[in-house]
Amino acid sequence: MTYKNSTFKAFRVEEENGSYIGSVKEMEFSPLDKEEILVKVHYSSLNYKDALSASGNKGVTRSYPHTPGIDAVGIIEKSNDPTLKVGEKVIVTSYDLGMNTDGGFAEYIKVPSQWAVKLPENLSMKEAMVYGTAGLTAGMSVLRLTELIKPEDGKIAVSGATGGVGSLSVAILSKLGYHVAAITGKETEQDYLINLGAQEIIVRSEIEKLDKKPLLKPLFAGAIDTVGGEILENIIKSTASMGVVTCCGNVASPKLDLTVFPFILRGVALIGIDSQNYPMKYRAMVWEMLSDKWKPKQLEDTCFEITLEEVQQKIALMREGQLKGRTILKVTA
Repeated sequence: MTYKNSTFKAFRVEEENGSYIGSVKEMEFSPLDKEEILVKVHYSSLNYKDALSASGNKGVTRSYPHTPGIDAVGIIEKSNDPTLKVGEKVIVTSYDLGMNTDGGFAEYIKVPSQWAVKLPENLSMKEAMVYGTAGLTAGMSVLRLTELIKPEDGKIAVSGATGGVGSLSVAILSKLGYHVAAITGKETEQDYLINLGAQEIIVRSEIEKLDKKPLLKPLFAGAIDTVGGEILENIIKSTASMGVVTCCGNVASPKLDLTVFPFILRGVALIGIDSQNYPMKYRAMVWEMLSDKWKPKQLEDTCFEITLEEVQQKIALMREGQLKGRTILKVTA
């Protein structure tokens, strides 16, 4: 196999005396295995899991040097799978990409063809990465919520509303006609959330300080929770009869201190969202919905664009909770 260039650029994280240092390096190509594809990456995006990988979290990435980036979109340059052709545009998100397989913070990725979804016609490559894993997760959450809860049933809470999953959930639900109550700890971002479609802003401390009773006054018909911990506990306890709550994150805490009362006295359903190994059949369906009926008019308002050279700085800001919306990485002009 020959390549147009002998090397390509990648943001590599290396371990040096117990510290993890990221920088742009020149990498050599390696041969494709059976049913693998080589994708020339046009865009990637920055996720919290990437920040963990770049910081040496062995629960995410076991060995270094490593290229993070759990999201990528680009054009197939080589293919060992007859179902995917050279020149086709594909999205690759989650699975093991960017964790223990070199990820999208590079000009090229080499991945199993089973990880790739063909880019929907109504979606640009940039838009695909404004969504990325965060958008896929938001879409999966919206899909499960809207199966059981309709706009007329009442308001929907979205926690972590200025984050990637949260902000996209707010925008999608608003487009679908739901009354969205955005929960955030960033009081200065209320205008941003209203622009996304939130009709109500709830300061995070108001949810955190709710009574410790096993059941609380019903406030929501449903919710999309992205943070876990005490926020999720109080959302569940404040969900009305036959309500639905989806959960996809644990940045606040992976633990819940609850009784069974919300579930057996109100019939509340708690649905977990796993975007990493989501079945391809449903993954493709969600991407189609994101490209058409669910696409917010203000989709690109949720993103900020960076280059490979700026990745390290943005990772530090993400670890400090200083980013909002989506940060996308433009890899190929």
